[in-house]
Amino acid sequence: MAYEFKLPDLGEGLTEGEIARWLVAEGDEIAEDAPLVEIQTDKTTVEIPSPAGGKVARILVAEGDVVPVGTVLVVIGDDAFVPATNATAKVQATPLVRRIAQELGVDLAAVAGTGPDGQITEADVRGAGSEREGRREKLRGVRRQIADHLTRAHREIPAVTYVEECDFSNVDMKLLLPTVLSATALSLREFPELNARLEGDEIVYLDRYDLGVAIQTEQGLVVPVVRRCDSRSVDELRADVDALAERARAGKLEPEDLRGSTFTVTSAGKLAGLMVAPLINHPEVGILGVHRIGPRPVVRDGEIVSRPMGNISVTFDHRVVDGARAAEFALAAIARLEG
Repeated sequence: MAYEFKLPDLGEGLTEGEIARWLVAEGDEIAEDAPLVEIQTDKTTVEIPSPAGGKVARILVAEGDVVPVGTVLVVIGDDAFVPATNATAKVQATPLVRRIAQELGVDLAAVAGTGPDGQITEADVRGAGSEREGRREKLRGVRRQIADHLTRAHREIPAVTYVEECDFSNVDMKLLLPTVLSATALSLREFPELNARLEGDEIVYLDRYDLGVAIQTEQGLVVPVVRRCDSRSVDELRADVDALAERARAGKLEPEDLRGSTFTVTSAGKLAGLMVAPLINHPEVGILGVHRIGPRPVVRDGEIVSRPMGNISVTFDHRVVDGARAAEFALAAIARLEG
C-alpha cells in the first residue's frame, strides 16, 4: 500500500516551504519516525520524520523547490501510484537530474526528454544549458528568503533615510551593540510610531521593545530578536546578543529566536562603511544603522580635537513616520549614546 506524504502545515501562518535536503533516496528503506526531509521556511529549517515505514518509491519534489502546504512530496510503499496533482510530477526526471538543472538554470518544463517514456536525462539537461553563460546557482534557503523579503520591502515601503553623526567617546566599544540596543529602545518609548507596523489601513502601536539584530552568517543574513531591550541592563543585553550570534553562526536558531521583532538595529562592525541606507525589516516601519566609527577631527569648545565619530542612520516608512519625528528619534538615541 502506498503512502503519500504531503508538506504539512508547520504553523505560524506559513503557506509554503522549500525542500532544503532529502535525507533519503529513492529505493531506500525507511522506518516510521526516521528522519525523512529537511524543510526550510521563512523562519527556520525543520527536520520532518517519516510518517510511515517502507520503501521510498518516488521523490516528487526536488531539493531547492518551493511548494505550497499540501503538496505531495514523496510516496512511501507501493510505487505503482504516482500523484498527478503536483506540477513537479509532470516533469519526469530523477532528483539528480533536477539538481543539475537547478545548478545550470535550466527549466525542466522546457526540455524534451529522450529517455524511456520521455524521461529527461542528464545529457538532455546539459545540452539545454550548454549555451548559457557563466556558473549558475539557484536561490535557495536563507538567500532565497532574503531575496523575497527585501524585494517585498523595497516594493511596498516608501522608505526615507535620515543620517546624523554621533560622538562615541562615552561608549565602551566592547559593549557597542547592546548599548545601542538600550539607547534605541528607550528612545522608541518617546516615539511610538517607530515601534509599530502597518496592517491594512491600521497602524498597530506595540507596547513591547523586542529589537531585531542583523547578524551575518555563512548562510546569509539573519535577524534574531533581543527581548525587552527597554528594561534590561547593557550587560544582560550583551549576554543575549552573544548567545544569539553564536547560535546563528552555528545554524541553531530556533523559530522563536526569529519571531516578533518590533524594530531592527544593524551594524556591520569592521566592515561598516561611512554610510549605507539599510532596508526596513518588513513589517516593521524603521531600522537604525550604526556605521563606521573612527577618529575624526571635530570642534569642541572652539578647538579642533580628535574624537571617535560615526554616523547613525534611521530608515523609516514614510507612510507611518514623518521626517521630523524620525529625525527627533535619531537625535534622542544619539543623545543617550553621547551621554
